[in-house]
Amino acid sequence: MKNVQQQLVSGAGSGFTSTIILQPFDLLKTRIQQVDSSVTNKPRNATVLLSTARSIITSSGAKGLWRGTTPSLLRNVPGIALYMTSLTQLRTFMAASPNLAVFQSPSKSRGSVLPALSPTGNLLSGATMRVMVGTILNPITVVKARFESGIYGYSDMTSAFRSLVQSGPRELFRGVLASSLRDAPYAGLFLLCYEGIKRKGATLTGERNLAAVQSLSAASAGAIATLSTQPFDVIKVHISSLLYLWPFL
Repeated sequence: MKNVQQQLVSGAGSGFTSTIILQPFDLLKTRIQQVDSSVTNKPRNATVLLSTARSIITSSGAKGLWRGTTPSLLRNVPGIALYMTSLTQLRTFMAASPNLAVFQSPSKSRGSVLPALSPTGNLLSGATMRVMVGTILNPITVVKARFESGIYGYSDMTSAFRSLVQSGPRELFRGVLASSLRDAPYAGLFLLCYEGIKRKGATLTGERNLAAVQSLSAASAGAIATLSTQPFDVIKVHISSLLYLWPFL
């Protein structure tokens, strides 16, 4: 369990920075998915994105694009810290298994803090930790989705959490199955693709462009995982924010 504190701090810092920068895009995603559930034959192109952004700015100003930042921070800062730390520890444990580990020379493992695992090990470790952390933080995910949707008219986070808690335990974990069906394959596919693309890129370019290879590998893996699990992400947002559409879940 060495370096746990460093992993927690690094994960929390990464979660904070990425949330602040990417919150407008997360808000737009939630709003677009929300509207798509009630509007048929709606054009799905850049016009929808621009019109949604324009509507938010018109009604709330530019700062409206950062609506939901507080619940996002409450979820992502501890969530990413816990995920990255637990993922590293789990992979270290799994690397002791000859069926899951990939043995390589130290020179080939430079630039990666993750123990090398087989494709099966990458899928299992990513999926397991993502579902665990997602389930723990699901109540915050629900508040985030509802806060960003604008449907519930929450004035602040305190009233949002109070309303959710008063609704009962079922509401606290609303959408956890859909979230798991999205998070498990997403995290597993991301790690699988990231490690595979990074390994191939490092072989082709050597260590001179290691940072570029890692960045390109992460972006490519993220794109593949997102496209593969997008339907479940839409369902998750609908269940979390649009209660009247899913009264039985």
